[in-house]
Amino acid sequence: MTDITDLGIADIRDGFRAGDFTAREAAEAFNDAVASARALNAFITETPEHALAAADAADQERSEGSVRPLSGVPLGIKDLFCTDDVQTTAASHMLESFVPTYESTVTERLFLAGAGMLGKLNLDQFAMGSSNETSFFGNVISPWRRNDGGNAPLAPGGSSGGSSSAIAARIVPGATGTDTGGSIRQPAAFTGISGIKPTYGRCSRWGVIAFASSLDQAGAMARDVKDCAILLEAMSGFDAKDATSLKLDVPAWEDNLSPDLKGKTIGIPKEYRVDNMPREIEALWERGIAMAKDAGAEVIEVSLPHTKYALPTYYIIAPAEASSNLARYDGVRYGLRDLPDGASLQDMYAATRADGFGPEVKRRILIGTYVLSAGFYDAYYTKAQKVRALIVRDFQQAFEKCDLLLTPTAPSSAFALGEKSADPLAMYLNDVFTVPSSLAGLPAMSVPGGLDSAGLPLGLQIIGRPLDEQGVLDAGLAIEQRAGFTARPGEWW
Repeated sequence: MTDITDLGIADIRDGFRAGDFTAREAAEAFNDAVASARALNAFITETPEHALAAADAADQERSEGSVRPLSGVPLGIKDLFCTDDVQTTAASHMLESFVPTYESTVTERLFLAGAGMLGKLNLDQFAMGSSNETSFFGNVISPWRRNDGGNAPLAPGGSSGGSSSAIAARIVPGATGTDTGGSIRQPAAFTGISGIKPTYGRCSRWGVIAFASSLDQAGAMARDVKDCAILLEAMSGFDAKDATSLKLDVPAWEDNLSPDLKGKTIGIPKEYRVDNMPREIEALWERGIAMAKDAGAEVIEVSLPHTKYALPTYYIIAPAEASSNLARYDGVRYGLRDLPDGASLQDMYAATRADGFGPEVKRRILIGTYVLSAGFYDAYYTKAQKVRALIVRDFQQAFEKCDLLLTPTAPSSAFALGEKSADPLAMYLNDVFTVPSSLAGLPAMSVPGGLDSAGLPLGLQIIGRPLDEQGVLDAGLAIEQRAGFTARPGEWW
């Protein structure tokens, strides 16, 4: 029999239902895999007992003739989702000792669907980063290595780097992620997996530790498109506890999956052909266009004229919202409290925040406070919101001519840890292809498109109209089937 840890979500679900193995056997296999891969630092907290308890419940239910949608499937949960009675840190010192007494809506839905939890996955601190190097608990390491004989540890992308690394290493079959400006799609591209950010409002944000509330969106990360569809179905749905939640039924994305793109028009935004784009990224994009045509789609060029303003717009709006959201961490109500002897209340605030936040979080709080301050609010924040409206309009006008957009996911393959951490602007440029759709609240997905000359994965991004997750998943499946991506990292850890 195939090793259970080589199976994805659909195969585990179906194999369990067919009696090929018990849910406990699956949970034990993945618990062992997690323990054997600690060198990747993908997990902050391991929860083998949770996975086994869910597995035992699934086995009992199967013996009684009933199973739930995710019965028998153990998952990794990004440590930004609050989990009842399980440490939830946002990869920060500020929340290192925080143990929620409630469950996020997304994880509650997954567990009600029968899934077990293998543990809480590492991330960039408060989801701020593109390389998973800002975590208080240390860097996550990608399981991939360059084929040039060098052994430099590579970034798994961020902020959902623990999720992407664990899936690529086959120590979890799927995981939750969150995406503010590309934090599902970019790490998926770096590690050769699939990841989808749904339309803003599809998944509840209740119980997800906030970074930038108008941008944050939970999504699914897995080994292939079908598994993403299964996971996203279980995660999505209206939640009265989240004012931004969409009051809509959840479509049957898995059942309706089709790689046939006949009758679809796919737009190629000319502004995404950025200066100094690596030749390999350009070649990947051209292969993606050929795959879309082979699947029956018509391909046309479209224009998104305000694309060049998307990155600076994002890095005004997101830090502004972060500055506001993170003001709650003051050492008074919960989380870290640093109280020097004889300190005043103001001293406690300053000491707690200086100690609790890492350099990147402080940088973004300072940027956000600056752009919201008197005298600069209109010059920066108000103007950024106006540009955001123009970016949304660009997409609306493009979708009058096409059904979907196809672009690269990231401007490069995975870079070495430490390679860009000293230059925040170089790091921020990793989001150049993913940020525009986040500002517009659109569904977008990354699927593996091939390998670069160093043998590292490269991703292609599909962007859809609001609420057209089905179209995005279908196009992702069409590319997945034609790309035939089967490469996987070697086990060095």
